Amino acid sequence: MRKLATFGVIAFSAVLLAGCYGGNDDQTGDSGSSSGGENSQAGVFNVIVPQEIPSADLSQATDTISFTALNNVYEGIYRLDGNSEPKPAGAAEMAKVSEDGLTYTIKLRDDAVWSNGDPVTAEDYVYGWQRTVRPETASQYAYLYEPVENAAAITSGEQEPDTLGITAVNEHELEIKLAKPTPYFQYLLAFPSFFPQKQEVVEEYGDAYATNSDNAVYNGPFTLEDFDGPGTDTEWTYKKNEDYWDSDAVELSAINVSVVKEASTALNLFNDGQADDVILTGELAQQNANDPNYQSFKEATTSYLELNQRDADSPFRNENLRKAIAYAINREALVTQILGDGSVAATNLVPSELSKNPETDEDFVKEAGEQIAYDPEQAKEFWDKAKEELNIDTLNMSILSSDTDSSRRAVEYLQNSIQENLEGVTVSPTPVPFSVRLDRSISGDFDLVLGGWGADYADPSSFTDLFTSDNSQNNGRWSNSDYDKAVEESATTNANDEEARWKNLQDANRIIADDAGIIPIYQKAEGHLISDQMEGIIHHAAGAAWDYKWASKK
Repeated sequence: MRKLATFGVIAFSAVLLAGCYGGNDDQTGDSGSSSGGENSQAGVFNVIVPQEIPSADLSQATDTISFTALNNVYEGIYRLDGNSEPKPAGAAEMAKVSEDGLTYTIKLRDDAVWSNGDPVTAEDYVYGWQRTVRPETASQYAYLYEPVENAAAITSGEQEPDTLGITAVNEHELEIKLAKPTPYFQYLLAFPSFFPQKQEVVEEYGDAYATNSDNAVYNGPFTLEDFDGPGTDTEWTYKKNEDYWDSDAVELSAINVSVVKEASTALNLFNDGQADDVILTGELAQQNANDPNYQSFKEATTSYLELNQRDADSPFRNENLRKAIAYAINREALVTQILGDGSVAATNLVPSELSKNPETDEDFVKEAGEQIAYDPEQAKEFWDKAKEELNIDTLNMSILSSDTDSSRRAVEYLQNSIQENLEGVTVSPTPVPFSVRLDRSISGDFDLVLGGWGADYADPSSFTDLFTSDNSQNNGRWSNSDYDKAVEESATTNANDEEARWKNLQDANRIIADDAGIIPIYQKAEGHLISDQMEGIIHHAAGAAWDYKWASKK
C-alpha cells in the first residue's frame, strides 16, 4: 500500500470493509434459539450456502460462491488479512515495486507445494496468468489483467500469450511488468483469478479440468473434496491441507458446505445444531436480529437490473423506458420490508464505504449524491414518452433472477412496483438456478436480469470498468461513448493524477445513472446466524468474501 500510494491509491476504510467474526462471548441477550452446531464434531465447520458452485476453474469463475471456494483451496502471491490488507502468502515477502510503478519483483516462498507434492513455482503463475488471458479460454475476468503489459492485445488475439508481462526469473522469483501504474494492483495479487495453475494437471484433464474435486490439485489451506460438478452438486467439503506451508495456523479439520435455498430450512438446521453458519433474509432476518448469534455483513456489492439492449429493435434501447422503470421502484420499501437483512437502497452503480476521495476523504457515494430515486410521477412521465416514441401502449417483459428466497422475493416486489406505477406494463418473474442465471445473462437470453457485482478490489473501477462498450461483463450491451472515455482516461491519461482520476470515476458513475444504462436497486448485506462456537472467520466486503484459514471451533 505505501509504495503504491504515490500512484494514486484511492483511500478506503478497512474497518468497514473487513472483519474477523464468530465467538460472541461479549454479547448479551437471549432469543431462545440454540447456539448452532451443538451436535457437530469438534474442528468441523458446517456451512449453509444458498447456491451451487458455478465453476471451480480459476480462469472461469465469476461469482461469490466460486471465489469463496477457490480462495480457501488455492493461494496466490498475497492473501488478504483481517483488515483486508494484502499480505505475503505464496510470496515470501511483499513485492519490490519500481519508482514508476511499472515493475514488480516478487520472491516466492520455497516451501509451498501442490496437493500432489510438487513444488509451487514461478512457472505455475506464468502459466495460470497466460491461460486466463488466452482468447480460447474465453475468461470473463480476462479484462482484470489489462494493467499487465500486453494483456489486452493477447485477449484480442493480436499477440501471443507468451508476451504477457510476467516472467519466471528463476524457480522462485517473478517479474511482472505493467502497461500503466495501477493503484489497486496489489489487491489483484490476492484475488483468485491471479492464482497459480499447474500446467501438467490442466492439460492432463483437458475439458474435464476442475469439473470435480479429483480433477485438480490445490495449494491452499484446504483441499476441495466430494465436489461432483459445477452448477449441480449441493454438498462439498474443504479438508485441511496437511501439506500447506502454513498448516500449523489452520485449526479446522474440515468445512462441510451444503446448498439450502430456503432460509426457513437453513434456520431449522441451525437451531437443530446441524449447521454453524446460515444466511437469513426477509422476516426471518428481522425476527432473529436480536439473537446474539445474528450478524449482518454489509458487502461492497451493488444489486442492479440489466436491460437487454443487444438487438437494434430492443425496446430497452429507449432511454425513457429505462428511466420509467428506474423511477418506478421504491428501493427503501424493498430493503426494509422485503429483504430486512441490513441491505440498503442503492442509487449509484458504485457502493458506499468502498472508497474515499483522496483529497477530501469523502465517501464516493456521499459525494456523488442520490443519482436516482423513487418518483411515481416521473416514472409515469417517462413511460408516456416511451410509449409515444416506441409506438406502443403495452409492454410484456420478464425479469430473470436466481431462485433463492431473497431473489424471488425481490423480483416479486419489483414486479408489483413496476406494474403498479407503469400502467400497461406486465412483468413476469423468471427464477432459475444460479448457474443457469449466469449462463443466460452471458448469452443475452433475458429481457431484464436482476444481477449484481461485488468489488474484486477496493476501488470504484471495479464497478465502472464493467459497463464499457466492449467489457465481457456488460451483459445488456449498454453503450455510451462519454462513459467509455471517462473510464479510459481514469486508467490511462489520469492514472497518476489522483484528483483527475477521481473525477473521471465520478463522471462515469453519473453518466450511467443519467442514462439509466443499468438500474441500481440495493447494496447487499447478508444476515447470518453464526454459532458462538466459531472464531476467526474473516469476511471481506471486497474480493473473495470468506476466508476460513484462521477459523476455529471451540
